[in-house]
Amino acid sequence: MARTYSVRTYGCQMNEHDSERIAGLLEADGLVPAASEDQADVVVLNTCCIRENADNRLYGALGHLKAAKEARPGLQVAVAGCLAQKDRDLIQERAGHVDVVFGTHNVHRAAELLDQARRHGPVMEILEETSRDDAEAFPSALPSRREVDHRAWVTIQVGCDNACAFCIVPSVRGPEISRPFGDLVAEAAELSADGVSEVTLLGQNVNSYGRDLTTHLRRVAGGPTDVHQAGLEWASDPRRRPRPLFADLLCAVGAVDGLHRVRFTSPHPKDLRPETIAAMADVPSVCEHLHLPLQSGSNRVLADMHRGYTADRYLERLDAARAGIKDLAVTTDLIVGFPGETERDFADTLEVVAEAGFDSAYSFIFSPRPGTEAAERHREFVEHSVSVERFERLQQVLKRSAELTHRARVGKIEEVLVEGPAKRGEHLVTARTRQNKLVHLQARHDLRAGAYALARITDAATHYLHGELIEVTEPPRHRRRIPVAAG
Repeated sequence: MARTYSVRTYGCQMNEHDSERIAGLLEADGLVPAASEDQADVVVLNTCCIRENADNRLYGALGHLKAAKEARPGLQVAVAGCLAQKDRDLIQERAGHVDVVFGTHNVHRAAELLDQARRHGPVMEILEETSRDDAEAFPSALPSRREVDHRAWVTIQVGCDNACAFCIVPSVRGPEISRPFGDLVAEAAELSADGVSEVTLLGQNVNSYGRDLTTHLRRVAGGPTDVHQAGLEWASDPRRRPRPLFADLLCAVGAVDGLHRVRFTSPHPKDLRPETIAAMADVPSVCEHLHLPLQSGSNRVLADMHRGYTADRYLERLDAARAGIKDLAVTTDLIVGFPGETERDFADTLEVVAEAGFDSAYSFIFSPRPGTEAAERHREFVEHSVSVERFERLQQVLKRSAELTHRARVGKIEEVLVEGPAKRGEHLVTARTRQNKLVHLQARHDLRAGAYALARITDAATHYLHGELIEVTEPPRHRRRIPVAAG
């Protein structure tokens, strides 16, 4: 009997994509998915460390697995991801029953480390950073087991060069490294050939993609920035720019035959360029959805966060995006109770959020993460009760904006991508619009996951829409190549 595995993911889409790679590696090593975690021979917990509750969830899960391991001594437990990278020694100290601990830079070693632990006992292997020349560290070199056939992620960069005071990501994922342009386009083409019709380009700051490639091109090519010699044929004319921009990548991936939808997350407001807005407007397969993290509407707090923009500058770029991209939906991230935040600062946030009119938002109460600058400001921490009260006020503003944007869609005919049965409500399926809005439709036998359809929006709620099916459609299998604008 083949050994079985289960991978549980905490955190963001980067973690989910890493989990797909871990699953792919385990299956390549002969393991098969378990019917449930309780029946698995190998359990991998792929962790996040952005907020404190991620720590609590991990150690709660490890407590449960300790009892399971006592009942089934052959069970292997592994902890991977950002929290493993950050708390390597603490995990072994608090959970001695863990067999393997590995971090964000050696996901490609998952199967080998589990095999090593089986033969020789517990192992911890944490690499401090990813090398650009370590091809195995990038997704294109690894097998992957996707949860669905029609949708996939493509990691375009690893790490982050920003220094946001609240964020632990640069510490656990290292400096920013852009993947070669040609590799990314080839990976998108392979996914399309495998039946994928929607891809999401992933990175900590996607619109800074390519910033680090110029130096690498010179080193590889041994002379001027000859992108063809470096194997990065990112445009028909390499003399246009010394390096590819994110907009060039959107154009190239958007031109891949069979890809009907291209999404990306997350851009940084300070790096949102006119070329990216133009590509979103001009490339038919790039979806009309922009996730643009605001974090705070107070200029003083934004400066303390080291975000690199003011509230006015953020709104200017948001206005430019809405002016350039028809029917654009905008979502955001917000932090309440950042150290030193005053009532005046919070009032500024409410004002900017109301003016921005977001379609939805991920909002959080500040959680200090050891190793970040903000975590050291103990004397400036906002009382939790104050943060909770502010958080609730923020939700009311966000709810009003979401309801307004959703009601404005009632009566419209939307192209939707079917995801599958709804979690709640009998005889309903869920689908998503190009603006990434969830739509509930009456189920039909021909509404399979991955199908495209036209639906008329009939009703709106804060977090989803209701619609009636008009017809099932098939997306075109060819997209014309969009010229890359000179810049």
